[in-house]
Amino acid sequence: MANASSARAANQVLAALPFLEWRRLEPHLELVELSPGARLYESGVVLQHVYFPATAVVSLVSSMQDGTCAEVAVVGSEGIVGVCAFMGGGHALSGAVVQGPGLALRMPARSIAWHADRSEALMQQLLCYTQALFTHMAQTSACNRHHALDQQLCRWLLLNLDRRKGNEIFVTQERIADLLGVRREGVTGAALKLQKAGLIQYRRGHIAILDRAALEGRSCECYAVVRRAYDRLLRDSGSRQCAPRGRARASISPIASMFATA
Repeated sequence: MANASSARAANQVLAALPFLEWRRLEPHLELVELSPGARLYESGVVLQHVYFPATAVVSLVSSMQDGTCAEVAVVGSEGIVGVCAFMGGGHALSGAVVQGPGLALRMPARSIAWHADRSEALMQQLLCYTQALFTHMAQTSACNRHHALDQQLCRWLLLNLDRRKGNEIFVTQERIADLLGVRREGVTGAALKLQKAGLIQYRRGHIAILDRAALEGRSCECYAVVRRAYDRLLRDSGSRQCAPRGRARASISPIASMFATA
């Protein structure tokens, strides 16, 4: 994958756009390589760019005053990082940290806002993805509050696996603990249970999924809820029926007000 056109084909939001819409966006897009651990932006800042991941994986994180943080969603080739840029407020509600290295298409925040305001097809795709992202964030919040740590770990592994090639995830237990907002010892214990059951194989900085079906069986219902939201996004993207025709601007109003008051 060496150019914007191939990256566009890998990103679900861009790939679903009519070709003419893509040609309008293309001059404003830059192919960039994202390194693991890189912070794309912090919570509360005015967004300068949005990112359409092609092969990269990005964690959206909520940070506390004591320096701790927790992941609220993960974004891969199904979506866009920086939805606030076209929702009216322009200030990031969460931070964004690269979890898995790879390529993405970067676009100035002003450009995406300008194009979304003038293109119903683009706005429909962006709203479709935002609906799925809201489901993802809400379910993550409920999961962290109500479900056991080993279930949360299964959910996290599955959602990250969905956004990567193969059956391997390169991440430390300490990093997973940070993203889940729990103690490292808890993640170590949960990972050990999964390894003894033959679901995963772990060595420092590397997790191989050995039995995905069993991992899904051990996960709570939250993974299935989020997965269905993105599966529905894929179906709706094909039919471009995420928002009623001629009403894309009206549909955004209540959501934009949420961002403005958050």
